[in-house]
Amino acid sequence: MATETDEVPLNAIRVFVTIAREGSVTRAASALRMTQSSVSRYLAVLQEYLGSDLMQRRGRRSELTEFGRLFANTVAEPLDTVCFTAKRMRRRNRRDTNRIVVRTSLSTFAYAFLIPNLQAFSNEMGGVVVDVISSLSQPTSSDDYDILITRDLSVIEPADDWEIYNEQLVCVGSPNHVDGKSLPVVRTVPILNITSRPDIMPTWLRAMNLTPKDIKSGARYDHNYLALPAVMTGKCLLVAPEIIVSDLVRGGALNVIPRSRTPSGMQYRAYAVDRGDNPEMSRAFCRWLVRLCKKTALADGIRLS
Repeated sequence: MATETDEVPLNAIRVFVTIAREGSVTRAASALRMTQSSVSRYLAVLQEYLGSDLMQRRGRRSELTEFGRLFANTVAEPLDTVCFTAKRMRRRNRRDTNRIVVRTSLSTFAYAFLIPNLQAFSNEMGGVVVDVISSLSQPTSSDDYDILITRDLSVIEPADDWEIYNEQLVCVGSPNHVDGKSLPVVRTVPILNITSRPDIMPTWLRAMNLTPKDIKSGARYDHNYLALPAVMTGKCLLVAPEIIVSDLVRGGALNVIPRSRTPSGMQYRAYAVDRGDNPEMSRAFCRWLVRLCKKTALADGIRLS
């Protein structure tokens, strides 16, 4: 049994707070990148130290006990403060200040548009290094990044933000299959489905005064960046954000079907968090990205008009 002189198991507390937030040992293990057995051992250590159960079984599910809920609510905020302060102090002492970390939930936007243009920003800013990470999870104040680019996530900490792009949708295909064709081509050539963006097709169809019965449905892909090679080489079409196909259209790899352009209602935003390593560089990056997106959107508008 634990005694009053026992050392407080801080790692076990951190693991338990993650269990409480994630709602299960399994999800906590995934979030912490640990095995479920390791998470369970930390939970057992903390329960032994506190002398009380923190979790209880409810049928096939586990949930917090009343004591566990009280303990999690009491320690979660102070633990976040400790983690946040430690990371901030560590960053202050890092020597590599000529680097920023960009996190984005827009993987295809990063692949097709952002990353190909990063060298221009680096050259403009004297060789700054831009690290890019992709994640669909909601960011927290303890995550290591300077800038978030997203259309669907929110920032819960102080940050400056910019509207970088109001998403436009277009229908594209390889020149061999759509050159000289008009919108009725969608009735005979399959349109690829993107499962990570189930909103795109209904939005586009409504704008085109079409129904799902009016088109020929094609293969399914998780993300647009997986579908791009297919539409460039196969007999199929793709309805996608215009900004991610712009370079391919300008280079002649894809053609935009006339009169297929419509706004999606989605807005891309960039957030520069206050706790970043180099806040001035982060803000400069966001301003540069706004200019780049506006320039691209203007060029696309002129090309399609």
